[in-house]
Parts: sequence; structure tokens; C-alpha cells
Amino acid sequence: MATREQMLERVRKALGQPPTSSFPVPLPPFDPAGVMPPLAPEDYQAKFQAEWEKVAGVTHRAASIKELETILQQILAELGTHSVVLSRNPLLTELHIADRLSSSGKFVMNWTGDPLRKQPLGLSEFNAASFQAKVGITGVEYVLAETGSLVLASATEGAQIASLAPPVHVALYRRSQMVGSLDELLAKLPISARADQPTSGRSFVFVTGTSRTADIEQILIRGVHGPREAHAILVEDSCC
Repeated sequence: MATREQMLERVRKALGQPPTSSFPVPLPPFDPAGVMPPLAPEDYQAKFQAEWEKVAGVTHRAASIKELETILQQILAELGTHSVVLSRNPLLTELHIADRLSSSGKFVMNWTGDPLRKQPLGLSEFNAASFQAKVGITGVEYVLAETGSLVLASATEGAQIASLAPPVHVALYRRSQMVGSLDELLAKLPISARADQPTSGRSFVFVTGTSRTADIEQILIRGVHGPREAHAILVEDSCC
């Protein structure tokens, strides 16, 4: 009966591999740059745009408040809707998005998450409004360039359902929120390693384009489990 080593030697010979005496064969040095070349900061936006559009996302750029208003009004006009829900992201407050939409005749439900309000908005009320609205507008925590993803945090958005329930999701972001790689992003996430100091917020959501599935006969369908349209608007620093 052949020994284990004799059997392995026969397998190596059949596969055309060198004999045992030649093992171990040294592997070439691993070069991660050849797998995922690092991105330069000046390339973040172009890379994100290319990856986002590959997954049916739509990109916009607003260099002024007027341009931002035009983009939002165009999105809403194409949908023929007046119903919008907003997260509590500070960028939306800074840009007075709720006031701008309301003044143009839109019905806006704004999640403030402010416990000091005399009549705070209930989560169940906001959830119901999100499922009835045609458009949900949020900010982001980060924009991940290499995969074309938006990263939303519950601590910042208040209720992430504004990015999940309406059939159209619109996200606003600044250039300063862009990161190149997943490693860089994970290093920035405020995850506490101490049990007595838990991480603020409950979750992070990665949004990469529209909702899509191909479970039924392998036919791609968008919008089954979330938004069928996803818009990402770069808000330049000149737009304030």
C-alpha cells in the first residue's frame, strides 16, 4: 500500500508540479496596488461618479444655492410630486432645504430629532410619512469613492428610513466628506472599543445605487426593496 507521501507525490506528478524536494515554492511578493490602486484625493469625485453611475445612480453638482434649488425642483417636477421627507442631517438645516421646498409649494415632513421641542415628531408619524412620500432627502456621513457608496449614520440622520422607504432618494454631500478606500473609511468611523463608552448611534447604512433584485427568473428589477432612483448631489463650498 502506498504511503501518504507517495500518493501526494503521484498527484504532484500528474499535475505537472515539481517534486517534494522543490517545495515550498516561494510566492511572489503581494502588491496591493496591483489589485486596488490607491486613489489620489483629487480623483475621489471622478471615481465615485463613475462607480455610482454604474449602478444606476445619478450624480449632480451644485456650485450655488440657485443651482441646488434648480436640481431639486427638476427632480421633483419629473416625478410630479409635492411630498418630501427630510432627515435631520445638519447640512439640510444649514442649506435651509425645508424652507426652500416649502416656499415652492412642496409638502415637507422634517425629522428633527430634537427632544427639546414641545411637540416632538414621533417616530411612527415620520415612518408613515416616509412610506407615503415620493422623495426622501438626506445628507451623508461619508462618500466612499472606490465603490461608489454613500454612508449614512443613524446618529446624524435621526431616522434612516428617509433613505429607504420613498421610491426616490436624494443625498447631499460636501467634498470634505469623501474618502478613497474602505480602510480609510473604517478608520474614521467613531466605533468605541470601551464597554463603558458605547458608540453613538445604532447603525451605519451603505447605499450603492438603487435598490435592485434579480430573484425572479434572473430579471433585474429596481425599487423592490428600496428606492428605484438614487441621486447624489455634490454641494460645493461656494453653495452656502
